[in-house]
Amino acid sequence: MPTRIPIVAALLLPTLAFGQPAAVRLTEKFDDSLPYRVELKTTMAGKLSVPASEKGKPAEVVSVVGNSHFVYDERPLPMDENRTARAIRAYRTIEVNRTVGDREQKADLRAAVRRMVVLRSDKGTKAPFSPDGPLTLNEIDVVRNDVFPVVLVPGLLPTRAVKPGDRWTASTAAVADLTDLDAIDEGGLTVEFVSVVAIGNRRHAKLKVGGTVKGQNDDGPTRQKLDGTAYFDMEAERLSYLKLTGTHELIGKDGKVAGRLEGTFTLTRSASPKFDDLAAEAVKGLELSPTPDNSLLLYTNPELGVQFLYPRRWRLGLVRGRQIALEEPTGGGILLTVEPTTRVPTAEQYLREVRASLVKDRTAARLTDAPKRVSDRPVRLDRFGFDAEVDRKPVRLEYGIAATADGGVLLAAKLPAGEKELRADVERVLKRLTVTKKIDGK
Repeated sequence: MPTRIPIVAALLLPTLAFGQPAAVRLTEKFDDSLPYRVELKTTMAGKLSVPASEKGKPAEVVSVVGNSHFVYDERPLPMDENRTARAIRAYRTIEVNRTVGDREQKADLRAAVRRMVVLRSDKGTKAPFSPDGPLTLNEIDVVRNDVFPVVLVPGLLPTRAVKPGDRWTASTAAVADLTDLDAIDEGGLTVEFVSVVAIGNRRHAKLKVGGTVKGQNDDGPTRQKLDGTAYFDMEAERLSYLKLTGTHELIGKDGKVAGRLEGTFTLTRSASPKFDDLAAEAVKGLELSPTPDNSLLLYTNPELGVQFLYPRRWRLGLVRGRQIALEEPTGGGILLTVEPTTRVPTAEQYLREVRASLVKDRTAARLTDAPKRVSDRPVRLDRFGFDAEVDRKPVRLEYGIAATADGGVLLAAKLPAGEKELRADVERVLKRLTVTKKIDGK
């Protein structure tokens, strides 16, 4: 459950008031040649009401406790042609722990994909990918719920010259980034320039941040109340610190509070001490914009002994026995069946099985792509396909076999007719199927 209410990290530094200046501009320039280091700490604790597993039973109230710690170096990237904000990161520390009831939940990133490009559209959607390899759905969730300084910081700072005592409203984008709300229905955050203070012999603008926000996210209607302090380093021209405490309430269908979490959030930013892997020379030749190939998701099932990549438009469906289902919003579906070597048919045998099934189901179908060998190594791949009619609607039926010495996978897909991109998706899945262990015949 996404929440942006997190840990107390006290700023144990001496502060001395300066003579208050005339109006000044508190502006941070995000230069793509100047990486910075980010440290995030969060904690949360409270109780939530969750639906009962059995129909007719009352909702169950469970305790929730969690904390997280992230450290990463980040270098802003120029916006792409769609005006999407981008930054490339290298994660140094990742610790995510949460206990919901008696269930412990942890999250991490594999070492191979700790360098990522994070994008944020003007609608607030964050979509990370790694130029070094595919991400799992869990790895995407770790990053997707993180803040995005390239959008958050400018949205908290004023757009005009200000002096102590002045107030302004944080941008909608900054509020959405902090609260993780998909839609903001009411309220917002106000920022006040309190004073100029000395921290480590450097001038900082002390800011007060607070407000109440109502909106919607994946959990439904929520209300968040935030209150905290920020410091803007006037010499480095950087927002260097932000600490928020607050409450996060989930609102039930009856309008009553169904759950309440309390916590703190601490953001610290400084010059990056190490960014060799983010330097322009280090990423030269890497694709830093999303493509159909570098944005594929990784699914691995050690128990079944299968691994594959699939496009993000598809959703992992039911996993039952030896079968894994993928679903797509327009009605497309893919079914993968893992088989031992002795049960993997040839393309001709699979074709006969499919034809017999179509006849049995009285499905009108015409073979338009005869069995064809796609590749022999490292995996033997065969494909064929039908144009058919199901429930009086034209559909495309795609079939494939991925066979190895340790076992194989049979693919069966039903797609809306004429959807060439979905047919390309099926080929991507088939070509990236891997059998990871000897499949037994049980």
